[in-house]
Amino acid sequence: MLKEWRHRRAVQRVKPGDGRELKRFRWWQSLTRALFHLRLTHDDGRQTVYTVDVKHQNQSEGYVKAHLYLDGRHHAESKVPAVFPVQGGTVEVRTSGFGLKRCHYVTAEGAEFQLVPDPASAEGRRARFDRAHPALSRWIGFLSVIVLVIGLVLLILQLAEQVTRAPEGLAQYVGHFTSPIDLPAWGNTVVGLVTAVASTERALRLRFSRLLDGAVG
Repeated sequence: MLKEWRHRRAVQRVKPGDGRELKRFRWWQSLTRALFHLRLTHDDGRQTVYTVDVKHQNQSEGYVKAHLYLDGRHHAESKVPAVFPVQGGTVEVRTSGFGLKRCHYVTAEGAEFQLVPDPASAEGRRARFDRAHPALSRWIGFLSVIVLVIGLVLLILQLAEQVTRAPEGLAQYVGHFTSPIDLPAWGNTVVGLVTAVASTERALRLRFSRLLDGAVG
């Protein structure tokens, strides 16, 4: 019931577009813009192209907008999480602190298909690298998970030490916990940067874990 209610709320947030033309992706937008395409075929053989354009600049203001283009023209827009009604189903868009975590076409029957990233975008370049070097791509993905696991463990150890530091608090029941790993300030900064890079790499593949990526973000 909660999922259906959120779905309806997302659909109600959709606003009509103004018909403006879709701007091509520029290389300097790699970290600030995501562009995905969906090509659908009608019963008469005619094809329709939907494009999802997400700019991350507004994230600092507490929201991100997704724009839907139909055959190159602005068709609709919505704050994320967004659910756009399209031919035969909906397009669902969700973001994380590091990029997109969902950009899928969901049919009326419930089947899901990830949209295709624009070749010029960072997501498109990552997908091309995956096709050209599948083994190395898998190792990079595995390394990203390992980095996030290590970052999560270090975070848990530091939180446990802080929580049990005050003698009148939890420490009087479980004792004071001292983390076996004591990183200097610069070490914590390095860990934070590395884990952010790992989550960004996963976002380029639309991978997201509330436990791993959510803890970093």
